[in-house]
Amino acid sequence: MLIALMPGDGIGPEVVAEARQVLEAVAGAGLRFEEAPVGAAGYRAEGHPLPPATLDLARRADAILFGAVGDPACDGLERALRPEQAILGLRKHLELFANLRPAKLYPELAAASALRPDIAAAIDLVIVRETNGDVYFGEKGLRTTPAGRRQGYDVMSYDEDEVTRIARVGFETARARRGRLCSVDKANVLETSQLWRDVVSALAADYPDVALSHMYVDNAAMQLVRDPGQFDVIVTGNLFGDILSDQASMCAGSIGMLPSATLDRAGKGLYEPIHGSAPDIAGQDKANPLATILSAAMMLRYSLGDPASADRIERAVAAALAAGHRTADLGGATGTRAMGEAVRAAL
Repeated sequence: MLIALMPGDGIGPEVVAEARQVLEAVAGAGLRFEEAPVGAAGYRAEGHPLPPATLDLARRADAILFGAVGDPACDGLERALRPEQAILGLRKHLELFANLRPAKLYPELAAASALRPDIAAAIDLVIVRETNGDVYFGEKGLRTTPAGRRQGYDVMSYDEDEVTRIARVGFETARARRGRLCSVDKANVLETSQLWRDVVSALAADYPDVALSHMYVDNAAMQLVRDPGQFDVIVTGNLFGDILSDQASMCAGSIGMLPSATLDRAGKGLYEPIHGSAPDIAGQDKANPLATILSAAMMLRYSLGDPASADRIERAVAAALAAGHRTADLGGATGTRAMGEAVRAAL
């Protein structure tokens, strides 16, 4: 199996290095690794955040382990050359449309949650986020109004086939868990959301064993902090999913704890932590590698057909936390490398 390593920028190389060592510890004999630059690293190496050779590797690989992209030094570049275009380009070119972001509170991290421990303890959900459409990929630009003022615009749109394919992922994910799916939209204001709600509602007939509910996104944000235990699986669009999954991360203790998988129709995926490049702590051995390590576990489960090894990694992460290891974001002083070593020791 060929794994494409794309460490990217900031803390990306540090956390990917730890995840690679965990993968080698549990399944090394069957894995090959090739590394390629993306983001600001890609721009500096090849003049583009997603160089052709990097995209070629992504296409050849069985799965992609991605770190993070983003560099303040690139903020002045035209939008097409900014680091963030690397992840958007990979999603588009590889048709990676279904992003799965689990959020579960480890009991040892109850004090790190932004919520009261009794509320936080109930968190065990998956956000299924569509990642090929919405305002991220819609028509966008700057124009001048008749009054001579600058105006920015970003078009939000989904067609019914796009909604159907992500909704099916949501229903299937809920079917494999506790059988509850909440579709999040803004149908009281947005025509895009009304279409979304209509399509999801019609599709529910194919899944009589899944209880479907609908919720406006503003209410969903409130309910995530009021009563997160009510959620099993949330399915939503690109913009809303981006925001809600970051919110869920702090409910679960830290954004440094949440992994993600972004899959195509065949199950090939890009696996990455949901946090950013954190340039302020890059190279200081302070970053939390657990989200990336847990992303590697998701890779084994969803793309490489090795759920047993995925379970081993997840148990090892829990054991490292139970032993008292904490990186700075969790209120401790364990370094990036030491946290990776603790997980490997627990294996």
